[in-house]
Amino acid sequence: MSPLLSTRAAGPGFLAPESLISTFGLIGVLAAVFAESGLLVGFFLPGDSLLFTAGLLVADGHYLHQPLWLVCLLVGVAAVLGDQVGYLFGRRVGPALFRRPDSRLFKQQHVARANRFFARHGARSLVLARFVPVVRTFTPIVAGVSRMRYRTFVAYNVVGGLLWGVGVTVLGYFLGRIAFVRANVEFILIGIVLVSVLPIAVQLLRSRHRAAAREQRVR
Repeated sequence: MSPLLSTRAAGPGFLAPESLISTFGLIGVLAAVFAESGLLVGFFLPGDSLLFTAGLLVADGHYLHQPLWLVCLLVGVAAVLGDQVGYLFGRRVGPALFRRPDSRLFKQQHVARANRFFARHGARSLVLARFVPVVRTFTPIVAGVSRMRYRTFVAYNVVGGLLWGVGVTVLGYFLGRIAFVRANVEFILIGIVLVSVLPIAVQLLRSRHRAAAREQRVR
């Protein structure tokens, strides 16, 4: 196994980026990106760390032997198609999605969070949400439920999919050529995970602060 794959810190068991890539190769990367981009069950997949690891492995020549341009092209296509499916699902299901009961793989809080994100940022949310775990899975679905104009959705979807899919992969590729990064890849992946969840943590803190402020005004 490559030294780059010595860590499982970015995910447990088979969901760890190195496990997915070493087992399924590029097909596994594309399937995970597609699922996380618009399927309800894909929110738990390690999108950011998976793409970064894919870039590292392309640079290192382990498991992924395809050229960088081809990996980026296919990742971008998978990300865009995933959102397309999410949007069409949202249009088909409609408001019923907000009445769906919670289950092990579905939580209303995820839909509500994506809905607030979409309401705040509008069409731009399709780009911004790409860099926020969980929210990126549900935002295209909420866009479909809201019956966002299809042409507008496609334009922002393509921009967001390419910025995220290609950008994170290329970042991993070039940083993977730096000796320090190669020697500390475990900490790099942990850092990516922490940065990925930071927007969610900030949003939760702001929500709690606003709720506390409202309670004080009521008193």
